[in-house]
Amino acid sequence: MSHPFIQNEQYNLIKEQVTLVKESRMQSLPPSVLRAVIDLAQSKVIYAFPEATAEQVELLQFSTLQTNEAFDEYIQQLREWVQPFPVITGEQLKGLFPKQKKLRLPELSDVDFGRLTYLSWNDGRSNQKLMICQYEDQLIGIACKPSVNSKKNTCAFCNQFTDVAYCVTITKAKQAKNPDYYKAIGTYMCVDSKACNEHITSQEALHTFVHTALQA
Repeated sequence: MSHPFIQNEQYNLIKEQVTLVKESRMQSLPPSVLRAVIDLAQSKVIYAFPEATAEQVELLQFSTLQTNEAFDEYIQQLREWVQPFPVITGEQLKGLFPKQKKLRLPELSDVDFGRLTYLSWNDGRSNQKLMICQYEDQLIGIACKPSVNSKKNTCAFCNQFTDVAYCVTITKAKQAKNPDYYKAIGTYMCVDSKACNEHITSQEALHTFVHTALQA
């Protein structure tokens, strides 16, 4: 029997594609067009699981469903196959930010680890946005400086047009001849990281940001 194998962002992708199919079935589309929409939606989901077993591929199938009730039940049943974000303690968080001597921690008891692609919180005292994500099988901590004012724009991680802040972090890039050299990178991120985690459908942009920040 399969173990949980669906990441949060993959679950969001499935929900997105299932919603598309549900809405398409309510429209007066020609049968051939509707079939194409369903097949493409199903293909996008299967493509997101390149290492899925035959049993897992079977669990991901929704192309034969026809009623809203069946789609809703399918989405609900998939929840048991979602891998939660690693539960992390306050001491572990501090260990990921060794230079942050007075780190203000989030209220971890309020965090739904089953709905996280990354963990993020704002430290108003230091005007920092702290992020934790899984990268190359490790938990990585990134500290960013967000812009003072938010604005409406597209979040780099979830692609939603919403309230974002431009967040900048200092990379690990160094120059041997200039010990004072530093390189900063920035990107637009959702002000509300909980909402971001509910909409993100891929880790690609997140991992690109983390990879660049960690480059020596």
